[in-house]
Amino acid sequence: MSNLNTGRRGLAIKTIVAIGIGAALVVAIYQVSIPVGFIPNTRLQFNAAVIAIIGAIFGPVAGLFTGLISHTLGDALFYGGVWWSWVIADAVYGLLVGLTFKKLKIYEGGFGSKQALIFNINQFLANAVAWILVAPVLDILIYAEPSDKVFAQGVTAFAVNGAVTLIVGTILAFAYSKIRVKNSSLEKEA
Repeated sequence: MSNLNTGRRGLAIKTIVAIGIGAALVVAIYQVSIPVGFIPNTRLQFNAAVIAIIGAIFGPVAGLFTGLISHTLGDALFYGGVWWSWVIADAVYGLLVGLTFKKLKIYEGGFGSKQALIFNINQFLANAVAWILVAPVLDILIYAEPSDKVFAQGVTAFAVNGAVTLIVGTILAFAYSKIRVKNSSLEKEA
């Protein structure tokens, strides 16, 4: 795992590649969404699950930059402008989910029921911080948005992102961990 973390020379190549692949994947699925009809500008999307998985596998730096880059590019490409409060919220979310990556053991192929519980407790807490705290507060400070609107959006985003990550993120974590187990048995012994 040491090659996944930042070192004396900066980010490891695997981390940089993970950020690039994660950001590209999120941007590719950015428009795949179902509007949550009762709250404006809030959608069910799979972005949160991908950001969470990148953070959970490769660590907080990968999660942060995947969230930051993918949301910035997605907003710029598909909406014509960047909504910075939500970009920062996605970056915070990726960072926070990534904090427990060593306990999750996804990269090592050791993701089991205990790790799934840790992953989901952490992702729900990260979602709460990002969407119930960071995004609404920044919406108010940066854009002077009405507090009732942005907190309603934040609570909705928290619930939707948490549910999507619970289902899709957990499935992806188990699948990636299983793939790592199969691939690690094929690696050359030192």
